[in-house]
Amino acid sequence: MYRERGGVGSKAEVASVDRKRINDVLDKQLERSSPSTSRTINGKDRSSSSSLLTAKDHRDPRSDALAAEESETDSEESDVSGSDGDDTSWISWFCNLRGNEFFCEVDDDYIQDDFNLCGLSSQVPYYDYALDLILDVESSHGDMFTEEQNELIESAAEMLYGMIHARYILTSKGMAAMLDKYKNYDFGRCPRVYCSGQPCLPVGQSDIPRSSTVKIYCPRCEDIYYPRSKYQGNIDGAYFGTTFPHLFLMTYGQLKPQKPSQNYVPRVFGFKLHKP
Repeated sequence: MYRERGGVGSKAEVASVDRKRINDVLDKQLERSSPSTSRTINGKDRSSSSSLLTAKDHRDPRSDALAAEESETDSEESDVSGSDGDDTSWISWFCNLRGNEFFCEVDDDYIQDDFNLCGLSSQVPYYDYALDLILDVESSHGDMFTEEQNELIESAAEMLYGMIHARYILTSKGMAAMLDKYKNYDFGRCPRVYCSGQPCLPVGQSDIPRSSTVKIYCPRCEDIYYPRSKYQGNIDGAYFGTTFPHLFLMTYGQLKPQKPSQNYVPRVFGFKLHKP
């Protein structure tokens, strides 16, 4: 495709890409009209992004520091924990990247249904090429692109997959996949002492891409926290959305815990502090 994922060496190359730099380039691309990338796929014309997303990237204050720290470690450590085989799908490869543990694998059938992708083509640059990359569709145009364009397509594919993912996890199949991850504590535990290690769920503070990073929601204390892993510090919260954890707990009502019976009481020399 646009970048090989087959061998260990090529995966290390992908892992060492400075994602912050790529995302900065993509931000600039989103702020201006890009050249038309529409073409015919499977006999149907898919319109490319004619009006691109213009929302600015309001990231959390600690995101830049996390990105810089991650950039330094990426050159020394592989971000890939998945298979090194040539037959690894893009979706499987992407979900196995370090820092992407919150993502589940979206079914190809779901992605291939145009109805499920309604409205996304106007928000993602290089939409058709990004979609081909996600679905492992071989492109005859791969050699036409510059290195910068290839990086843009890769970043656009990540953005597109994230936006599809936010819709998929609201379906019965998507929730079942996230249930398995919840039971395995893949989303982490609540850091609050009186929540006693309650498993958390990923949540976004906005459904608009590039507004804020993903947080974890504790069903017990009903508050949100930063993920503990530095590698998840730059994941877009819109890739999980504002609805998911609450709909998840409505669907699986038996998993909703009781509220904590204890609260921390501040004391000075053993005496409770007076609250004015």
